[in-house]
Amino acid sequence: MNPIVPMEPASSDTIPDTDEWLAQIKWDGVRICTYYDGHAVRLFNRKTRERTLHYPELVDLRSYCGALSVILDGEVIALGDDGKPSFQKVMRRDGIRRMERVQAARQAVPVTYIIFDILYYNGEWVNKLPLLQRMDMLQTVVKPNESVQLVSSADNGEALFEVMKQQEMEGIVVKKKNSPHLIGEKKDLWLKIKNYRFVNAVIGGVTLSGGVVNAVLLGLFDEEGRLWYVGHSGTGKLSRQDWRNLTERMMPLLAKGRPFVNEPAGLRDALWVRPEVTARIKFAEWTEGGRALRQPSIQELL
Repeated sequence: MNPIVPMEPASSDTIPDTDEWLAQIKWDGVRICTYYDGHAVRLFNRKTRERTLHYPELVDLRSYCGALSVILDGEVIALGDDGKPSFQKVMRRDGIRRMERVQAARQAVPVTYIIFDILYYNGEWVNKLPLLQRMDMLQTVVKPNESVQLVSSADNGEALFEVMKQQEMEGIVVKKKNSPHLIGEKKDLWLKIKNYRFVNAVIGGVTLSGGVVNAVLLGLFDEEGRLWYVGHSGTGKLSRQDWRNLTERMMPLLAKGRPFVNEPAGLRDALWVRPEVTARIKFAEWTEGGRALRQPSIQELL
């Protein structure tokens, strides 16, 4: 079986409220498709890079799936210390390059495979069948165990999203009940609604491109008045003119010394500035340990 690129949901800021849709948790993990041709099991991520050796607990497909041949689609997740899915933890498994370390990593970072779709079953492609029919097939074909679970669904997307906000989880995916799985495509038959968070952060440094600021280094003060670097951003809602205006605002604030307690990694060309300008930042989550912002983007300058 040649690996395929699985269907992706389109981004949305609104949640459909008709009964044509069902809602599922957006798991903060690694997209993995499992292939079984009746002889061997192989795992591939959404970029068709093989991950068979990375997740040995999923290779014994016969222990959780009764198909003679199959392609399953799902998300591999790992839980953080707070009991919530942690992207940083699952990347400790997915990012392994020396395979002799897999067994130790398996003990340190257990994973769970959340299966939410079936594309191929017993020699036939089933991806064009309606979603509800494919989910019924999964209930028949897959037997959950300690490492494998089937996704659960809700009819009320708004209610599920509120739970995700309360739990500070990534968000939800809503899918049309009659939708096919369109291989290699991103369609609004599936929608992802992310639970973004916001913080006001201080600018303690900048990088330039062609003499214009193209990214800012962000920090937060602790209770003792020390400024800690929490990430950098060159994306968001600022226009080109906004970046030029920010450049004019930053240049008089240039400083010789680093304002952050900790040293930003990989930003050797940064220019330090006095931490006097604050920005409203949208971000996906705090990384493990609350040390940095994941996917920060500038919403406005304050």
